Amino acid sequence: MPHPPEPDEDGLDAIPPPHVVFYVEQALLGALLLEPQRLRDVAGIGPETFSTAAHRALFAAIRALPAPDPAEHAHSTAWLDQVLTTARQQARGLTASHLHSLVHHCPWPQHAPAYARMVEADHTRRTLRAGAQRLVHTATDRTLPQPVDTTLAEADALASLVDDIAARFPAHSSPLPRTPAPASVSAAVPGDAEEAADEERLLLATATAHPGDAERMRWLTAGDFARPLHAGLWQCLTALTRCRAPVDPVTVLWEAQQRGLLAPGTRPAELLALLAEPVGDPQHWGERILQRSVLATAHRVGHRIQAYTDTPAATPHQLVTGSRRALADLSAVRTRWHHATSLSPTTKPTRTRATPPPRAGPPRTTAPPAARISR
Repeated sequence: MPHPPEPDEDGLDAIPPPHVVFYVEQALLGALLLEPQRLRDVAGIGPETFSTAAHRALFAAIRALPAPDPAEHAHSTAWLDQVLTTARQQARGLTASHLHSLVHHCPWPQHAPAYARMVEADHTRRTLRAGAQRLVHTATDRTLPQPVDTTLAEADALASLVDDIAARFPAHSSPLPRTPAPASVSAAVPGDAEEAADEERLLLATATAHPGDAERMRWLTAGDFARPLHAGLWQCLTALTRCRAPVDPVTVLWEAQQRGLLAPGTRPAELLALLAEPVGDPQHWGERILQRSVLATAHRVGHRIQAYTDTPAATPHQLVTGSRRALADLSAVRTRWHHATSLSPTTKPTRTRATPPPRAGPPRTTAPPAARISR
């Protein structure tokens, strides 16, 4: 025998309730249906500003039709019938009872400008969120032929959007958005951590073999590395080059010990082996690491702005302030990227190792590190 469904068996309880802006939109549309002449007091919004297809269709219809005579409108539904007929071209499910409900949900038609400003503010939040999501997606798109250029162009578009919001919502004294920024993201773009580690190892080895090149790579910082140990070794290496100290795997290893980088369980022999197998050119590997840092920073900035927009309580001015501070982090690494890539082309010919020939030893049975990243 079939049993009566539980309250949530039909799935209705799983539908989230409408956001506050939904009721604001109802009040605004109700005000315009009651007193169409108030449309001239509503500025800064269009059909795309509304959050639902039905509301967008109704506002477009109201704006497209000439306002009726107020006295005649008070005693006739002719104009409302025209609005409904026009709106149904875009939202076929609309009914006359829907329009009646909107009128019922409008407390004060004279508050239409205030309702419109609220609708515009929420649309601003949704638009900024979409821009941040595009930045996150672009920064992690491994199919792009020019990932850095494309990502920075997306960041520019997001910055322009922030400027547009700032122009439409004048600045005022307010704190930053109350939503905490998301947890910090690794310096490597998600999905390629092992490849990033391989390139960092190759940079450390080639820079140890060619310390003069490393000294000129001041555009690369420890924060660009995905692995903390590699970041620390890069600091050791650059510190030695800047004080004109001897640089080789042993001196770098000793400097790492002096800085407390050799945690329990770290095997010095493995670090010596890592630093003693250079392949290629330091500039090439450094640019690869910096490229990952640019993309990872863009990825992190996009998530940070998105976290701000997830807070309905954040005002447009708070969103502008928080977004600009987040984008400033990307501007800093972007400047270093332009400096690095303006000095020389990214692709470098393979260099030979400027060190004495190795001593005799057992034959190599494993591929060098470069083989792991050439996939």
